[in-house]
Amino acid sequence: MPPLIVIGFAGGFIKRTSIVHGEVELAHHLREKYGSTIHAEIFENHRGDDAYREILLLLKTAASTSLVEDPQQARIILYGHSWGASETVAVARKLERDHIPVQLLIQVDGVRKRPTDDAIIPANVVQAINFYQTEGLLHGRPLLHAANPNTTQIIDNIHLTYKDNDVPTPGYPWFARTFTRRHIEIENDPRVWSQVEAMILSHLPPPTP
Repeated sequence: MPPLIVIGFAGGFIKRTSIVHGEVELAHHLREKYGSTIHAEIFENHRGDDAYREILLLLKTAASTSLVEDPQQARIILYGHSWGASETVAVARKLERDHIPVQLLIQVDGVRKRPTDDAIIPANVVQAINFYQTEGLLHGRPLLHAANPNTTQIIDNIHLTYKDNDVPTPGYPWFARTFTRRHIEIENDPRVWSQVEAMILSHLPPPTP
């Protein structure tokens, strides 16, 4: 069986190598811990086209080795924070045009990248979940909606608060800690990423006895 494809998108102007950010650290963690069972990559949110081409290349490679003969068998998970969360929807729509399903789409405090209406999850996504907070200058959308509820399950829209639950954000610049404090706290919240990791792992096949 080919590896589970997990593609993440960094928020704002964050580089894919900036491991102090939760979404970047997750991709590195998945690669190091789960090896060949998961193909995990992180992209800047303005590199959605690169991510889309990478997914097509991985599927083509799997097809050439008879690991995947039908794109409908693809196992793809998309996740992101802030503008990166918005980019998950843009990439999912590209895959929809190719009739390629996305098993799970995860948004963490998503901020809209115009002109994409990233609150509407395309019909090729099987499941989607939204983690968000509503405090401060920059915060996520409260609700995701399915373009087709018959094909897409919105698992939950999970509201988190940080008024009495400060999360350390070491390595972040002073202006981020000053002006977008809650937005980066959810990005660095271990509760969020442990749930995200658990959901990703649930899409792995059971271990062979």
